[in-house]
Order: sequence, then C-alpha cells, then structure tokens
Amino acid sequence: MNQPKRFISWLFAGIFASFAIAACTTPQGDTSGTAQLTLVSYAVTQRAYENIIPKFAQEWEAKTGQRVEFNQSYAGSGSQTRAVIDGLEADIVALALALDTQRIEEAGLIEPGWEDELPNGSIVHKSVAALVKRDENINVEKWSDLARDDIQVVTANPKTSGGARWNFLALWGAVTQAGGSEAEALEFVEAVFKNVPVLPKDARESTDVFYHQGQGNILINYENEVILAAQQGDVKPYVIPTDYNISIDNPVTLVDVNVDKHGTREVAQAFVEFLFTPDAQREFAKVGFRPVDETVASEFAVQYPQVDNLFTVTDLGGWDAIQAKFFDDGAVFDQVLAKVGKS
Repeated sequence: MNQPKRFISWLFAGIFASFAIAACTTPQGDTSGTAQLTLVSYAVTQRAYENIIPKFAQEWEAKTGQRVEFNQSYAGSGSQTRAVIDGLEADIVALALALDTQRIEEAGLIEPGWEDELPNGSIVHKSVAALVKRDENINVEKWSDLARDDIQVVTANPKTSGGARWNFLALWGAVTQAGGSEAEALEFVEAVFKNVPVLPKDARESTDVFYHQGQGNILINYENEVILAAQQGDVKPYVIPTDYNISIDNPVTLVDVNVDKHGTREVAQAFVEFLFTPDAQREFAKVGFRPVDETVASEFAVQYPQVDNLFTVTDLGGWDAIQAKFFDDGAVFDQVLAKVGKS
C-alpha cells in the first residue's frame, strides 16, 4: 500500500523540480517579461545615458514586446573597474579608458577580442584635453605655456587616477608627436610637474582643488567635462590646444560572464549597438563628448574645435606598453616625481 504513495510523492517531486529548473533558467533570446540590465559607467556619462536609455527601452519593447529596465551605477572609472572585479555584476561597462576594461578582461570576466565586437574598435565617444584658466587674463594657449614659471598646473595623479593618465600622455605626446625626442619630452614633463602644487587622487578631487580651494591657475581637464560644467552654470574660460592633442577614447563592452549568467546577452548586445546609432550619438554630443558617428560629428562641428594633429594611445605604443613605460612602479612618472621633489 505504501509503494503507490511513494511513487506519487516522487512523481510530484520530480514535476516540481522540473518547473523550478525551468523557472530559474531563462533561455537565450527569450523576450517575455522584463529584462534587467546593469550598466556601470563613469560619472560624467550619467546625463547622456539617462536620455539614451528611455529611447532604447522604447525601441526594444516595440521590436520584441519585452520591457527592459536598467540598474545604473556611476562613479570614477578606476573605482568602477575595481567594483566590477570585486563582484558588482555589470552586464555592460562603459569606462573612461580601455586600460580599465582590459583589467576586467584580465580578471576573467570579459572575453578577449571585445574591441572587435562593436564599431570603431568599441570606442563609443571621444574627448580631448582642455586647459581651464583661472581667469581670462592668463595667457595660455598651447602646451608649452605650462612650463612657464608664472603657471601653476592642477592635474590628478596618474598613479591613482586612470583618467589623469590622459593628461600625462597629452603632455608627452605634445613633444614626441611633433618630432621631439623622448629626452625633450621628459624635460618638458618635468618642467610642467615642477609647476604642479598638489597631486589630487582623481579628476573629481582635482576639480575641487582648482574650483573650490583656489589652487593653481590652470586645470588640465577634459573638453566634455568643461562643456558639461558650463551647461550647469559653472562657466570658466578654457582653451583646446589644437596644434597637438590626444584623442581621449572611451570604450563600451559587455561583461561576458555576467550577461551569460543573467541570460541577458541578446538585449545587452542590442543596447551597446544602439549606442552607435545617430540617436544615441547625439545625446553624447549634447553633453560634451565628441561623437564617433561622422554625420553627427558634422552636426556638432561648431562645438568642437578641429585639432590639427590628433594622436592616439596606439601612436604612443598601446596601453600595455604605456603602463609599463610610464606608470608602473619605478617607471617614467615615478622618476619625474623624484626629479621634481614630489615623490
């Protein structure tokens, strides 16, 4: 008499387990219900993404019938990189520099070759370096002016700030890309850092040191940050060195381990592809980023001065070589600080 009861109990247990497994496993490409995506980016992109996300969500629902909701996280690029490596389950990362994305790749969360999976080497928008003046009376127009004795320069520390590495590379490349030797570049960089009164840990702190603590009369910043600050009512005179400048390239990619874990690869891939469309590119351009879409770039040409010689990280050897040469312990930057007495 007990055997049929046991059989029925096992049968119901098996059916329940099958339903539980089915409920916990979302087939790739399933467009029912609501998809949840986590976007991790750096602080100054927030305003653009808050305008882009509703456009994508509307388009995706019209196309597939599936709603999509975003969890969004914005902070310094280096901090966001560490957070993702330490367990923040981002589906998409949009960081300030490819070196940060490479670190997530090295942690085993992003598959190699991510640069080739989207247009333009996965660079979704760009910027250039800008020199923000304390006031209009400061006669600074080009990089070489920063070595003058009457100039004090505020820039973040590239040892602790990923973004500040762009500043250092802009200074170095302004010499080497113009045909100068590395010895001449080193001499120039030393002269500039001799004029640096303090090295804040990140771009946000360097902005605070300049604007609120009143240190320095020139701040090396990014064009997009200056434009965004002006839109928010904080207008400062600035100049874009147009003889030589560095292309500050900002990548986007999927975090492969997480999209596969969450079953969100299809919708996440659609979102990152949407970022390269004219609709999304215009939103980036509106808040100060140089768009990678040529048609949109032409629409905003007045806003962005043309740089005669725009060099890239590739021109300087690529991030792996740059990190080893300039920013590892004991490398060029440490030698510069020791030479100017700031180590």
